[in-house]
Amino acid sequence: MQATITRIHDTQRAYFQSGKTLDLRFRKDMLRALQGAIKQYEKPLTDALWQDLHKSYEEAYLTEISIVYSEIRAHLRHLSRWAKPERKCSPVAIMPGRSKVVKEPLGNALIIAPWNYPVQLLLNPLVGAISAGCTAMLKPSPYVPNVSAVLVQMIQATFPEEYIAIVEGHREVNQMLLEARWDMIFFTGSPDLGKKVMEAAAKHLTPVVLELGGKSPCIIDKTANLKVAAKRVAWGKLLNAGQTCIAPDYLLVHEDVKDEFLALLAKAFDHLLGQNQQEAKHFVRIVSDKAFARLSGYLQDGKIYYGGKMDAKERFFSPTILTDVSADAPVMQEEIFGPIFPVMTFSGIAEAASFVVHREKPLALYYFGTDGDYMLQHTSAGGTCINDTIMHIVNNHIPFGGVGNSGMSCYHGKDSFLAFSHCRSVVTTPTWIDMPFRYMPYRLFKLVKNLL
Repeated sequence: MQATITRIHDTQRAYFQSGKTLDLRFRKDMLRALQGAIKQYEKPLTDALWQDLHKSYEEAYLTEISIVYSEIRAHLRHLSRWAKPERKCSPVAIMPGRSKVVKEPLGNALIIAPWNYPVQLLLNPLVGAISAGCTAMLKPSPYVPNVSAVLVQMIQATFPEEYIAIVEGHREVNQMLLEARWDMIFFTGSPDLGKKVMEAAAKHLTPVVLELGGKSPCIIDKTANLKVAAKRVAWGKLLNAGQTCIAPDYLLVHEDVKDEFLALLAKAFDHLLGQNQQEAKHFVRIVSDKAFARLSGYLQDGKIYYGGKMDAKERFFSPTILTDVSADAPVMQEEIFGPIFPVMTFSGIAEAASFVVHREKPLALYYFGTDGDYMLQHTSAGGTCINDTIMHIVNNHIPFGGVGNSGMSCYHGKDSFLAFSHCRSVVTTPTWIDMPFRYMPYRLFKLVKNLL
């Protein structure tokens, strides 16, 4: 495998240096090729998502396929404008020079994707790499083998290896990939693995985009529309069985509305999945036995208010609400990544904000109530929804990314193009005049000083 990685790395570097990826027409053609490949492989991909995760076609299309289609359409529509040099104002000191910013591709990119949204989180960054004019080495997750196999088949049938390549394997392959010198690394995964990626990148001063995770709080204030909040919160938690980097991780509920809200939340779970949740078509399974065992252990950290049903053989884990949870309990220390909702209460919005800011900055923050502006001013998060969950990831006109422990840099839409680009400053100075004031011995210094 090491020899294969080295060979692909070297051929991609030569391909990029040939300048073939720079032409905008070429980039658009490659975006259309990717679009056509996804259309051709849509059924194999969604079938594989069902095999690996029990993800229904509807959920697979809404949360994976459609998001990549939308991203490609945005880049095809706007790439010419994004890539166009931007004229900038020039100060008196450089007159009559002209200033502009040109966007150039960073070069050879490495994209490492996780298992929870294995199609979207591999191909969406690829759209940015193609759009910016980079080559790309793709690494899908081994924990969804059927999806990875289809992705390999699709990529290899669509692109030459010296332009877009894909390799499979576990963490030892990740390590081999990270030992090579890339011009940009895009990683989606846990904060712990993100630190290892950043450490490897630091050896070559390689820029990174880290899309990580964390414990995204969901705050239910006493001013919230509780019925609507319960439905939207339940939906956000049920997507991918809570195995979503921006899933609402834990609940902070105002003590005055706790009982009413939890009753409504339980009803919302029943409504969305039906009485026989294990037979529900649209409820994903836990990805592995190891993850299932970890989630099972969390049930000891509080009192089961709702749910708690499990089937280890199928890796079915019902949506579960835990009350009487301590802030120091294991379920409150790491991202849950499953359908468990620990519940804590607060008596005032300042208390809720304080609880959030004294923990690592989350990838997402959800607030239901009428004091959204207060929460925005007094907390920090990668992204936020007021009176909703998840939906900020849908809009490719706004950036998606983390902050602090939940990641760095962002992508989607124009931000994906910029993530794989270098904004190069250019000053062009004419030769028909050569201003003397900048040269030693600075005879006009007093005059120049007043102009600067």
